[in-house]
Amino acid sequence: MRFYVYYNHMAKFQTPFGKYFRELDKIDKGQRYSKEYGSIMILGLVEEVGEMARAYLAEHGRKGSNKVAQQDESYEQELGDLLLTILRLARIKRINLDKRLMYSLNKIKRRKRK
Repeated sequence: MRFYVYYNHMAKFQTPFGKYFRELDKIDKGQRYSKEYGSIMILGLVEEVGEMARAYLAEHGRKGSNKVAQQDESYEQELGDLLLTILRLARIKRINLDKRLMYSLNKIKRRKRK
């Protein structure tokens, strides 16, 4: 199922992420976006990757002595945080994630054929 997402006075594009974008519109209402905000989102991505890695390693015995990591969110929950951060960045920077994902999938297919 595809949803249309509108970015104020910009052209619309189809995306299967419309449900999430609508929720983010509510959460981020009134937020002013700047080049600095994009930088903050990139740092947020790095942070979320680190948290997910820490949780995964704690759960799978690689960091058994890290009690803090074991008490925090699971790596599945952290993956959700990471994906939401990616969606937020794509929304703010007006990136059509459906198009980008299809590009990446096709790139992997080309590599497999070689």
